Amino acid sequence: MIRIERKDAVQILTIDRPEKKNALTGEMYAAMAEALEAANENDDLRVNVILGQPEVFTAGNDIGDFLKSSAGGNIEGAPVVRFLRALGSNEKPLVAGVDGLAIGVGTTVLFHCDMVLASARSLFKTPFIDLGLVPEAGSSLLGPRLMGHARAFELLCLGQGFDAERAREAGIVNHIVGEDELKARTLEIAQAIAEKPTEAMRLSRDLLIGDRAELKERIEAEIRTFAERLTSKEAFAAFSAFMAKSKR
Repeated sequence: MIRIERKDAVQILTIDRPEKKNALTGEMYAAMAEALEAANENDDLRVNVILGQPEVFTAGNDIGDFLKSSAGGNIEGAPVVRFLRALGSNEKPLVAGVDGLAIGVGTTVLFHCDMVLASARSLFKTPFIDLGLVPEAGSSLLGPRLMGHARAFELLCLGQGFDAERAREAGIVNHIVGEDELKARTLEIAQAIAEKPTEAMRLSRDLLIGDRAELKERIEAEIRTFAERLTSKEAFAAFSAFMAKSKR
């Protein structure tokens, strides 16, 4: 589930499915998308925060749930697509606190964040290619911008895991903090952002981000290619092997 709370002008989205390593279902994607969309329309909400659980931010997609909702490559109406589009259209500062595993979308969502804090035991990994798929969430555009082509290739194509220090060096993470203080420090930074002059913050963030059209176009291109790949022999073999391993 996604727990949604509010602390003053800060909206906190907490991924809360520790028994499944915070793997994201369609219902969870829909809840996060709705929260981000609602924040855009609410002037009283100034910052969004995403948190996970101790030792696991998220293991990425719940593969079984995802395959059920995307049979035949039909993902246009899937909640994950709504969430990806909500990220591309998010108008409020986004802060994340990561402890432990950040797999797949658990890493690519961070490319949309304005501030990311992580514990030293965090691991960032995107196994898209291993599943016969392609990167998503605009990461094929944002990744090279953020860390350069070589490191983006290493993370997104080779699927090499980055520890917290490597992620900080790559520009994905702002600060590495102790796991015991992660939540408090993340909320402290979010509150500091919320207390800044609202319009000046909005204008400054928009200038830093620039024209969103290219990002939105890339997200749509990734969605189309991702859908096509879901029906490929490579993806079928990879998912079959993954599900067989899970059953064992």
